[in-house]
Amino acid sequence: MPRYAVTALIVACALFMETLDATVIATSLPAIAVDLHEDPISLKLALTSYLVSLAIFIPVSGWVADRFGARLIFRIAISIFTLASIGCGLAGDLPQLVAGRLAQGLGGAMMVPVGRLLLMRSVERGDLVRALSYLTVPALFGPVAGPLLGGFVTTYFHWRWIFWINAPIGVIGIILATLFIEDVREDNPGPLDVVGFILSGLGLASLLFGLAVAGGGLAPLSATIALVAFGALALAAYVLHARRIAFPLLDLKLLSLHTFRAGVAGGALFRIGIGSIPLLLPLMLQMGFGRNSFQSGSITFVASAGALMMKTTAAPILRRLGFRKVLAGAATISGALLATYGFFTPTTPPLIMMGILLVSGFVNSLAFTGLNAIAYAEIENADMSRAVSFASVAQQLSLSLGIAAGAAALQGWARLDPGAGVFAQTSFRFAFILMGLLCISSAALFLRLPADAGAELTVRPAKRADAAPAPSPRA
Repeated sequence: MPRYAVTALIVACALFMETLDATVIATSLPAIAVDLHEDPISLKLALTSYLVSLAIFIPVSGWVADRFGARLIFRIAISIFTLASIGCGLAGDLPQLVAGRLAQGLGGAMMVPVGRLLLMRSVERGDLVRALSYLTVPALFGPVAGPLLGGFVTTYFHWRWIFWINAPIGVIGIILATLFIEDVREDNPGPLDVVGFILSGLGLASLLFGLAVAGGGLAPLSATIALVAFGALALAAYVLHARRIAFPLLDLKLLSLHTFRAGVAGGALFRIGIGSIPLLLPLMLQMGFGRNSFQSGSITFVASAGALMMKTTAAPILRRLGFRKVLAGAATISGALLATYGFFTPTTPPLIMMGILLVSGFVNSLAFTGLNAIAYAEIENADMSRAVSFASVAQQLSLSLGIAAGAAALQGWARLDPGAGVFAQTSFRFAFILMGLLCISSAALFLRLPADAGAELTVRPAKRADAAPAPSPRA
């Protein structure tokens, strides 16, 4: 087995823990809401708070890994995530659960991006797609097992155990990282952009929390507007700051690269649409259709099974069709399939729902694999940590906005149609169609890529051995 495969599988252990946690809690939200005496829509804070914490701390993860060593930071991150998971399981009310999720986000912010950085620096460009498959195939067992495990534990035991199961996984991850992962670091990482960290952290936290509490009665309207406005101003101040310094925390100059811009901007639109699924789909099946957590998880897990099936075919598909066609086509198909979720009814046969979710998971995973690879097609090794941090922040920000947008669509339709409740079938239909159209809109950005964009990422090293050395991507 190639060395990069060993590194990828160990990093996948951490990613497995994170994705398992995310899918488990999504299935269990209604049960957690009942136990904590909260409205199910209010529990979106438990999802959003984690993603907000990721968005705040991911920008500094690359610099910290370069400064102190990626292996050390990776092990510390797993430890923080594991301890915070135990704290979430002990939470007695929503504020305590949100605090635990924020702490999990701090660990996740260092754990997954640093792990991805370890992989990026140990693999040749031609092996990147296959290396990402090594990384994501084991990690996809988390989403496959998550809905089933979360539904089973919540229905027949207690939702608190969905967090405590992270403890043994975390211990295994720490041991494997200690034994097999190199301590990769940069000799001269440059100074830390402290002002940029403060501005981006305040901006992202204020903006995302403002959007999360909007329309749910969780805060006065004036406070919500103030949070969103302050967040927007802080991010605008960061943009001005980043243009004036040599080593900004989030390097906006990377957006001048066509492939990175497509991966970040186009990927943001796509992820906002897909990011609404963890909130909308379990709520529809449980609050709308009356199924319990285990029945809901028994249906939704097949989407991750479809994603798992795709990983062995991603590289040949991208090699044959190219990134532009694959990303544009996958975004269009994914959006159309997402819109069909809104036409599920309580009488829709489970096999039909599962069939649509299976295909949807397959296509979504193909799009994510392409997005995760194309963003780094023109990135040089010296810029890799900044690129990983920037792309990771954009991903988490998009997923946070997806949850907020999904909740807003449900509540918005309920206000437009006073006869329909938040969990009415028409409300879910409107939300899924709106999110599907948002996914489809990302195809316009992917179509602007050059026809040969990312071609070097799918060429096998053996085929490149006899060829002349390729020029620098920047050249």
